[in-house]
Amino acid sequence: MSELKCPFSGQVGAVTPAGGTTNDHWWPDQIKVGLLHQHHPASNPLGADFDYAKAFARLDYAALKADLRALMTDSQDWWPADWGHYGALFIRLAWHSAGTYRMGDGRGGSGHGNQRFAPLNSWPDNTNLDKARRLLWPLKRRYGTAISWADLIVLAGTEALESMGFRTLGFAAGRTDIWQPEEDVFWGKETTWLGDERHAADGSLDQPLAAVEMGLIYVNPEGPHGNPDPVASGRDVRDTFARMGMSVEETVALVAGGHTFGKCHGAAPASNLEAEPEGAPLEAQGLGWANRFGSGKGEHTITSGIEGAWKPNPTQWDQGYFEMMFTYEWELTKSPAGAWQWVAKDVRPEHLIPDAHVPGLRSAPIMTTADLSLRHDPIMEPIARRFHQDQQAFADTFARAWFKLTHRDLGPRSLYLGPDVPAEELIWQDPLPAIDHPLVDGADLAELKQQILATGLTVPELVATAWASASSFRGSDKRGGANGARLRLQPQRTWEVNDPEQLSRVLTQLEAVQANFNSNQSGGKRISLADLIVLAGGAAIEQAAAAAGHSVVVPFRPGRTDASAEQTDSAGFNVLKPLADGFRNWQRADVPIHAEELLLDRAQQLGLSAPELTVLVGGLRVLGANSGGSSHGVFSDRVGVLSTDFFVNLLAMDTVWGPGTGANVYEGRSRLDGSLRWTATRADLVFGSNSQLRAIVEVYAQDDGAERFINDFAQAWVKVMELDRFDLVRHGSA
Repeated sequence: MSELKCPFSGQVGAVTPAGGTTNDHWWPDQIKVGLLHQHHPASNPLGADFDYAKAFARLDYAALKADLRALMTDSQDWWPADWGHYGALFIRLAWHSAGTYRMGDGRGGSGHGNQRFAPLNSWPDNTNLDKARRLLWPLKRRYGTAISWADLIVLAGTEALESMGFRTLGFAAGRTDIWQPEEDVFWGKETTWLGDERHAADGSLDQPLAAVEMGLIYVNPEGPHGNPDPVASGRDVRDTFARMGMSVEETVALVAGGHTFGKCHGAAPASNLEAEPEGAPLEAQGLGWANRFGSGKGEHTITSGIEGAWKPNPTQWDQGYFEMMFTYEWELTKSPAGAWQWVAKDVRPEHLIPDAHVPGLRSAPIMTTADLSLRHDPIMEPIARRFHQDQQAFADTFARAWFKLTHRDLGPRSLYLGPDVPAEELIWQDPLPAIDHPLVDGADLAELKQQILATGLTVPELVATAWASASSFRGSDKRGGANGARLRLQPQRTWEVNDPEQLSRVLTQLEAVQANFNSNQSGGKRISLADLIVLAGGAAIEQAAAAAGHSVVVPFRPGRTDASAEQTDSAGFNVLKPLADGFRNWQRADVPIHAEELLLDRAQQLGLSAPELTVLVGGLRVLGANSGGSSHGVFSDRVGVLSTDFFVNLLAMDTVWGPGTGANVYEGRSRLDGSLRWTATRADLVFGSNSQLRAIVEVYAQDDGAERFINDFAQAWVKVMELDRFDLVRHGSA
């Protein structure tokens, strides 16, 4: 008998599955349908019924803040605090947790405590942040489920600032933890740390990335690819922070504000460091970067490789950062670790900085190449000089920028928790007006549906408009969606995918219905256009289902409001403009990514399962909701009827598919005589090609699948329509 091998690792002596050759190895181009089923409730030790908002309400928030303040100066021998204060370490922890956010797809950020997992917990830019999380563990243990890791990390950084004399704008809780790495985030295609395959020949950075190299949060502090050129670094700094949604002023304030505290660590070359947390041996228990140099801690710490502090009084908020920057000239040198850095020349005695750990040792201030970009970049330099002269303006801008940095992916203010939430509404929070009138009731909805259908607007027009309004939502940062009716405002009104001419015609008709209804009400009852757009889509679906011989009621809950143009950051909303929407069979012509990959990405942002994705695409096709009136994927001769025709005809063996005459277009021809039956895109044919999706398609294509299809479509439709109804279902639940 042959020796038993572990099916996971291939090792002899155990029966477990790792290390076996997976489907990803055999078929690397196969779409990853499993991305739609991440974070299964079974992975969550708190259970599907855990409500974080309720748990947080039980938190002794004042006691936690007091404990955090005490922790700041409770230096531990196993990882001693610089100058006896952990403040800068916790600022870096919070910054690097939040700083992965990027505007392009809304992914990254501090919202889920994902810094606990690979790859983030092992990025070179996060070296030694594992120690910061271990320092927080006693407090996490004490307060338990009443504070998430995600919230605790950001609160620790905010309290660190306060403990060193800076007044922050506030803090909001509400971030929920995940329990496994996020698989949907594209961090780059490089296979080596600090590799760069993300820049095009013209120097532009691939979307949606913000960091300039693999494993960095922002930019290389030594300069682009280690080249100590402050001007070139300035371009990187501005581009990277802009991709996070930061203005140039906010960028300057964040760099300067963060570097007002603490120091860099580069006591010796990085060759003294052992493996990162994910690569460390079992006995390391998740701690990485074991340091063989000296004591491995304190004055022997190795992190970025740069060594020194930016200013005197590194544990106090003051204007020392800009004072050092503009008082001295700077000499390019190398740290003990061999990293490029700049050291102030001819430093006055009062500006020499006491060592963080060695009594009696004093050193000159240092700057990184990225720091000096604030002095040499022609766009940032005037702002830096203004902040140098106006400390209050600097402090105010930094406070707002820090709050934005650490809260950008948290969603609307309605999800904010805690007593320190700022009262001020900020434009990047996508504010909405409050409801100040009675809502419509069941009789009103029935009347409104009749009025909508009497306009003569077609099923395809009404369905496409409602979909355009709601499907702008993205779960990564909880932006977009139907609430606010921003579809009627710039920039969404003129997006090509939304068929601007058709959209304008539909909105004009719906606005007339709204005005007529509201003018005839007593007691102030009104319906918003946001509600009416969604109601109209539901009415059209009910009509389309009836045409297929089935009765269905599409659930509708009023309560949306209409945002004004003044409440809408038009530039900020333009990042929601899709590269593709496979649900409407549309893709921008210059996008080289396969349509099915972009469809899967959109479905993941909408929080859809594979069955929900499948049923929505099949339904939207036969309802004629394609952008531009395209017939691709409309495998039906009765458009506007909610039938299973898409599924039945996709699986029909009397049709043979092959490349068509247009780019990325396929033709389905009769196997018998070669006549053209249908046309399709990759976003259609993937449902017959991918074995997992085909298995779902078969359920709806069966002779007994029609009623299931109608009901499942209605449920999935309502789910998308209500993704941004945070007033109905708190996204604070795990």
